[in-house]
Amino acid sequence: MTEHIYPIFEKMLQREDRERLLKQRGTMIWLTGLSGSGKSTLAIALERELYKRGILCRILDGDNIRSGINNNLGFSEADRTENIRRIAEVAKLFVDCGIVTIAAFISPTNAIRRMAADIIGHDDFLEVYVSTPIEECERRDVKGLYARARRGEIKDFTGVSAPFEVPEHPFISIDTSCQALEDSVQELLETILPMVISDERLRIKD
Repeated sequence: MTEHIYPIFEKMLQREDRERLLKQRGTMIWLTGLSGSGKSTLAIALERELYKRGILCRILDGDNIRSGINNNLGFSEADRTENIRRIAEVAKLFVDCGIVTIAAFISPTNAIRRMAADIIGHDDFLEVYVSTPIEECERRDVKGLYARARRGEIKDFTGVSAPFEVPEHPFISIDTSCQALEDSVQELLETILPMVISDERLRIKD
């Protein structure tokens, strides 16, 4: 089938052209952690703070993706891998457009996160480990998913009946049980901003 595919990448505007237009560097901020750790909450707050600073960004969230492009996938090991593969391919397109892309996915194994980094590009991939302890994640679980998993009603639930591998070398770790949301976001901003902003004019203060 591939003999009939003729990519035209070299004829298109390049990533550098789009980044020059936006005055920012396309970057993948990949939040990984247990269900209930605070990934989505952090992603939403971070997006708003980046927006205030004139930075174009886009959130890719697990529930949103699974209700759309990946609505045909389940939670088997193969489907989880395919879920992340598709997400990484979509994220790569955003990053190539110069957009700061924020992903909030459990992505439970080092292998699956390495796959995402391989697709997107390791130089563009910032792995953020949301390291909130499982006890706190369960306490926050208003949907009762952990309780159902412990009763055996949900199979392959990460942290209960399926493993979560702690990232080997995260770019930064954030434990949302130890500090306020505002402090967590500020910590992320201080680390990320110098990497995504190329023009000092964009570094505005609140």
